[in-house]
Amino acid sequence: MASNDAPLSDADRTYLDLAIEQAQIGWDEGGVPIGAVLVHHGADGPEVLAVGRNRRVQMDSVIRHGETDCLENAGRLSASVYRECTLYTTLSPCTMCAGTAILYEIPRVVIGENRSFEASEEWLRSKGAELVVADDETCIGLMDRMMSERPEIWAEDIGVDSSELGNRS
Repeated sequence: MASNDAPLSDADRTYLDLAIEQAQIGWDEGGVPIGAVLVHHGADGPEVLAVGRNRRVQMDSVIRHGETDCLENAGRLSASVYRECTLYTTLSPCTMCAGTAILYEIPRVVIGENRSFEASEEWLRSKGAELVVADDETCIGLMDRMMSERPEIWAEDIGVDSSELGNRS
């Protein structure tokens, strides 16, 4: 499942590590360990616009995934800014988060891992997004721990009953 459309650069590694920090914070808070970072690549060089983490449990929210939390934290931005951004996420985006990236025409998504969950990568590519899958061991480890220690929260996060987990990854 893990494959790259483009290689992971040193800058990508830096921003993915920042997303991993957010994921760890989310885990430590009792939530789902998924983090995200939005980086703008403008004329003045790259700039982190926002970080976020899955805060569904912490905020009692149905939509506060890592990517949506990150974009919410970025605030209102013009369409031209989104079109010059990369979204870094520790886990392959769900359809809701992928839809948000497509809506705002974010052209590039760097994914920490897609072994635990993958629902939208083909669709993102079909819409012209460049994807980079890092197959990062830390991201894989965080999700392995999530699924073994908090399976009911994971099931809720991806919109299934816990009895369905064996049928989905």
